[in-house]
Amino acid sequence: QFDGTPFPSETNPPLLWDTISDAAKWQIFTLIAFLEFWSELSSDTHKHYMRGGKPGDFPDFVSGPDSGGIPHPVPFNYFDPFGLSKNKSAEAKERGLVAEINNGRLAQIGILGFLSEQVCPGS
Repeated sequence: QFDGTPFPSETNPPLLWDTISDAAKWQIFTLIAFLEFWSELSSDTHKHYMRGGKPGDFPDFVSGPDSGGIPHPVPFNYFDPFGLSKNKSAEAKERGLVAEINNGRLAQIGILGFLSEQVCPGS
């Protein structure tokens, strides 16, 4: 809100979405479309999951004209942007994967809680 307009006071997600400007919605959709496009790419180092690759594996953001990637430098990758899991053992990575799956499940339960409260106040 750099133009001085106040932040929306709505707490209902659909109403909040309606208060976002069309330019902001297009920015969100464009980012999602780019990430979907990039995840569908296949390269020498990343095989598509329908061609023997690993499901859920996101290709790295390689940069430079010789690499076949993004033409400008990208400082971080989508997965492990700071290289924290580079030296972890396979067991530690497996534990982290299980924890991430459980976090995703809990987030889905939380979203359902918000949606049910929206339909039935006080639930």
